[in-house]
Amino acid sequence: MGDSGTRRTGSIHLIGGGRDAGRLAPLFAAFVEDAAQRRADAAARPRIHLLIVREPGDEETAERFAAPLRSAGADVVIRAVDEGEAFAADALNGADGIAVGGGLTPAYRDACGALAASIRSLVARGAPYLGFSAGSAIAAGRALLGGYRLDGVEVGDEGASEELDELEVADGLGLVPFAIDVHAAQWGTLSRLVAAVDAGLVPEGYAIDEHTVVVVRDGVIDVVGAGAAWHVSPGVTVRRVRPRSAR
Repeated sequence: MGDSGTRRTGSIHLIGGGRDAGRLAPLFAAFVEDAAQRRADAAARPRIHLLIVREPGDEETAERFAAPLRSAGADVVIRAVDEGEAFAADALNGADGIAVGGGLTPAYRDACGALAASIRSLVARGAPYLGFSAGSAIAAGRALLGGYRLDGVEVGDEGASEELDELEVADGLGLVPFAIDVHAAQWGTLSRLVAAVDAGLVPEGYAIDEHTVVVVRDGVIDVVGAGAAWHVSPGVTVRRVRPRSAR
């Protein structure tokens, strides 16, 4: 299906992390399928620009994220920078879809900050966005970057702190109005999100399990995959959103 000029806003795919390639494959495939619908030539492979922020010397992370995208039928353009660096202004030129990988969340936020307006513009014109772990967290308007204390009191595990002490919230990409936390069941990050909402640091949020995706399409939120997403709303109300099975 080509782009007829009336394409709706691009879908947003927020994956909570995970390492099981078999369970992640259909989540990546759904994103690639959305990107393919933007191509005027239905037979052409969609062009996905993959943004990776890596530790110096890391030559493996980019391929770990590129492989499932290629397997799903995408041509992948890898844009990789080291932690502390930022992506070039033209990093997304020619992209049919944007994928942002996982790693240190504050480093991703800093590296992608100058691209935020470009990413929003592409999504507004129909390009889908996929975030994985850190890439999901920074998709928010107000992004929960990490931390494990609130006013000096522990609200999460230090091992999931993203090298931060106090909870830190900063401007994200502005793709969704709610905050995102990841590795929810596996790392116990739900309590951190609950604390952030309760303190008014973020308006509401979703804590997403590994091998699970929250998809926002035309304003409708869907949960797909092996785990669940925990919706935290003011009050504080916590609701477990059970997923559909991935295709």
